[in-house]
Amino acid sequence: MYRRFEIETRGPGLTEITREVADWVMQETPDEALLTLFVRHTSCSLLIQENADPEVQTDLAAFFHRLVPPSDDPSMAYLTHTYEGPDDMPGHIKSALLPSALQIPVIDGRMMLGTWQGIYLFEHRARPHRREVVALLR
Repeated sequence: MYRRFEIETRGPGLTEITREVADWVMQETPDEALLTLFVRHTSCSLLIQENADPEVQTDLAAFFHRLVPPSDDPSMAYLTHTYEGPDDMPGHIKSALLPSALQIPVIDGRMMLGTWQGIYLFEHRARPHRREVVALLR
């Protein structure tokens, strides 16, 4: 069983996709399965993170922006792949540091996420994008 999710991002930051994925998993009603999520892009990532306090998402985005600033920042002068904009190569670097795939156990038709865990697409580019996440239940 698989599905493709289209995720509209608003630019850099985390977009929670837990509800959409959970609804699909419940519709498929597998008793026990392993859910694999994979993002089909090279400048965004997937994360499992706290979903109770939005400051967590704000702080994560700020940390990664500080860790890997835009290519027009003087500290990034060594980059050569700059023709797609100052956010492009830093987006690829962030995507190399963070996962492009996640696996979540499903038991009794429910994802076994912890109480405060949510699934997020982490957009690393400055503009809004339409991203595709492929989900597979086995």
